[in-house]
Amino acid sequence: MKDRSLRTFIILILTQMFSIIGSNMTSFAVGIQVYRETSQATPLALVGFFGLLPMLLAAGTAGVLADRWNRRYVMAIADIGQALGTLLLLISFATDSFQLWHLYTITTLQSVFDIFQRPAFTASITMLVKDEHRDRANAIQQVTGPTGRLIAPIFAGFLYSLVGLNGVLVFDLATFLVAVTVVLSVAIPQPEKSVEAEALASNRWQQATVGIRYLFSKRPLFYNALYSTIPNFLTNGALILLTPYLLSLHNSEELLGILTAALGGGHVVGGLVMSAWGGTRPRIHTMRVSAMLQGVFLALFGLVRTPLALGITLFLLLFWNPIGNAAYMSVLQKKIPPDLQGRVLAALIQIGQIITPLAYLISGPLADRVFEPAVGESWWSSLQPLVGSSPGSGMGLMIFISGLLTFTAAAVVYLIPSITRMEENLPDYEPRAQSASDTES
Repeated sequence: MKDRSLRTFIILILTQMFSIIGSNMTSFAVGIQVYRETSQATPLALVGFFGLLPMLLAAGTAGVLADRWNRRYVMAIADIGQALGTLLLLISFATDSFQLWHLYTITTLQSVFDIFQRPAFTASITMLVKDEHRDRANAIQQVTGPTGRLIAPIFAGFLYSLVGLNGVLVFDLATFLVAVTVVLSVAIPQPEKSVEAEALASNRWQQATVGIRYLFSKRPLFYNALYSTIPNFLTNGALILLTPYLLSLHNSEELLGILTAALGGGHVVGGLVMSAWGGTRPRIHTMRVSAMLQGVFLALFGLVRTPLALGITLFLLLFWNPIGNAAYMSVLQKKIPPDLQGRVLAALIQIGQIITPLAYLISGPLADRVFEPAVGESWWSSLQPLVGSSPGSGMGLMIFISGLLTFTAAAVVYLIPSITRMEENLPDYEPRAQSASDTES
C-alpha cells in the first residue's frame, strides 16, 4: 500500500507538471501579445487581479468540498473547468474577436476552478506520503509550477513560430485532457473523521468558516498567516511587472523567454535542493531565512540591468521560495487533522492573499503613471546611480523597494517568540486509535 500511494503521488505530480506547462505556455504567449498591443503594464496587472479575486471569494467553499467530496473528482472537475476557459480563449482568437475583457473574464473563470483544485491536491499529499517524507514531497510539489515557467517559454516560442498562438492554445487543451484522464484513473484515500472536525462544524455556514476558526484557535498559525499577507502583497505586486519591465529594458521576446525560464529554473533547483536536504529542525529557521533571502534578491533584481545579472537574480529570487514553502506545508500537515486540511489550506490562501488584489490594482497604474514618467524629471538624477534613467528604471525602483520591505517583514517576524516556537508549542495531530479489526485488515 505504501509503494502504491507513493506511486500515485508521483503520477499526480508529473501529470500536474505537464498541465502547468501548457497553461504557462498560454500565459506567456498571450502576455507578450497584450503588452505589444497596449505598451502598458496595467492590462497584465489586471489579469493578475482577476486571477486572484475568485480565490479570495471562493476559497472557503473550495476547502469544504475538498474535505467532504472525493478529492479525485474535485481535481478532475477543476481541470475540466480550466480547459473550458482555454477553449473559449481559443475561439476568441480564432475568430479574430479577441478583446481584453475576454481575457479578464476567462482568467476569472479559470481561477474559480483552480482554487477548488489546490486545497484538494495539497491535502491529498497527507494521505499519500508519510510525515518523514513530506518535506521532500512538498518540495517536489513546489517544483511543478516553476518547471512550467522554466520549460513553457522555450516551448511556447518554438510552437508559436510554427503554428501561432492558436496552436499553443490547442496544446494547452491537450494537457488538460491528459490531466483529467490520469486523475480519474488513480486512487486517493479519503481521510478518517477527526474529533476536531466534528467539534468545529455542523451546518453549511460553519463548514465554510471552519478553516479560519481553526487557525484562530491555533494563534501562532493564524499570526503567521497574517504575516504572509505582506510578502505576498509585495512580491506579487513586483513580479506582475516582469514582462513589461524586461521588455522595457531590452525589448527582446527571446531574452524575455530566457529570463522567465531562469526564474522558473531557480524555483525548480530550490525544490530539488529541498527535496534532497529536507530542511532544518525546527522548520521555522528554513521558513524565515528563505523569506529574508527572497527579499534580498528581489531588491537586487530591481537594481541590475545586464541580461546575465538579471538572470542570476531571478534564479536566486525564486530559489528560496519552494524551500520555505515546503517547510511551511510540512508544519501544517503535521499539526492539522487530515480531514480539516482542505478547509484550513483554503483559509490560508484567503488570509495570505487578502490584500494582494490591491497590489495588482495599483502596480500597473503606479508604473505607467507615476514611476516611469518620473524617470524624466530633474529630481530623478539623485536616484540615477541606484536604478538608472533608461526606460524601465521606474519599475526597477518599485521592485527594489518591494524587496527591501519583504526582507524587513521576514526579519521582524523571525523575532516573535510565539511564531518562532510554534512547532514545539502546538501539539501534533494524533489519529484515533485503530480497532482490532482495522489492524487485522
